[in-house]
Amino acid sequence: MDPIYLDYNATTPLDPAVIEAMQPFWETHFGNPSSGHVYGQRCRSAIEEARRQVAGVIGAKDDEIVFTSGGTESNNHAIRGLVHARRDRGNHIITSAVEHPAVIEVCKDLERDGFEVTYVDVDGFGQVEPKDVERAICPATILITVMHANNEVGTIQPIQEIASKARRRGIAVHTDAAQSIGKIPVDVNVMEVDLLSIAGHKLYAPKGIGALYVRSGVSLRKLMHGADHERGMRAGTENVSEIVGLGKAAELARERFSERVAHCIILRDRLYERIETSGVEVCVNGHPKLRLPNTLSLSFPGIRAGDILAKLAEVAASAGAACHADGVKISKTLKAMGVPEEQAIGTVRFSTGSMLTESQVDAAAEAIVRVVRKLNAASTL
Repeated sequence: MDPIYLDYNATTPLDPAVIEAMQPFWETHFGNPSSGHVYGQRCRSAIEEARRQVAGVIGAKDDEIVFTSGGTESNNHAIRGLVHARRDRGNHIITSAVEHPAVIEVCKDLERDGFEVTYVDVDGFGQVEPKDVERAICPATILITVMHANNEVGTIQPIQEIASKARRRGIAVHTDAAQSIGKIPVDVNVMEVDLLSIAGHKLYAPKGIGALYVRSGVSLRKLMHGADHERGMRAGTENVSEIVGLGKAAELARERFSERVAHCIILRDRLYERIETSGVEVCVNGHPKLRLPNTLSLSFPGIRAGDILAKLAEVAASAGAACHADGVKISKTLKAMGVPEEQAIGTVRFSTGSMLTESQVDAAAEAIVRVVRKLNAASTL
């Protein structure tokens, strides 16, 4: 029997309604969207409907959505495209110390191209202080990129406050919203961001599809060159079936928002309660309130996360520290938060989702407690 899936922040299963929406585009609707005949125009219409659906989930205009291959491409296009388009205005970028590699690695590469990057620290909850961002601004600053919600501990960042400070200075703001769509309110106008990245496989759509929101009037240098697809923003024949899947997933995220959020909170808190009341030593990482409704980063001091997951055959989850031959590598997020090493090496991220049940959570908690107790006993001996 497959383990209980508690790793929804890594990827989500496809919603059955998404699969149903995509099915015709695998079988009969095979046209090239750029073709003028009925086969192509049928696919073109489906793409534009999906664009409307994606725009609707974030409060954007239809023509502000560009389809990409996923969150990584969206982040690359947003950051590289913006700073190269505005290089005549400056060369300074501000980001946070807890960004996803799809942002951090882009910034590091841009440093090799002559850009300067400030990596703003976070507090013990993993949250950026807007005043620290403001202090980092200089005359050469052209972009601020801070994730909406952290993928490891779930902490939500004060994007609106950061963007408000940036807007007064004419600085563009990008946010990686891969983890937040469908879990917390996301409205590009309320948040005041210029660019926002979406990853389909984080909201019950397929892998290999994403979107980039580009506010009207914001210019980006092209990341991919070729024919005039996506209104000249992204070359390449569109992946119609997956675009349709992303559109349907976005529509469901908006329609089922309250239901999904409530479900995830109940399961997340139920899992923690079952573990915490068992008597095993456990600590929660991340902000106590401003945290994703489905994310639970737990540290079990004195034992290794890798050992927990190796013996936890009944549950699929992610470690916050990886074991190597030369020691243990602690995640950059936990390091930036100042989590003590003894606590950080025993960190496991559990993330709930819409297809998880209470009975599964209870069974998972029982298995987790059993394994932790055994490892604690072995460690003591």
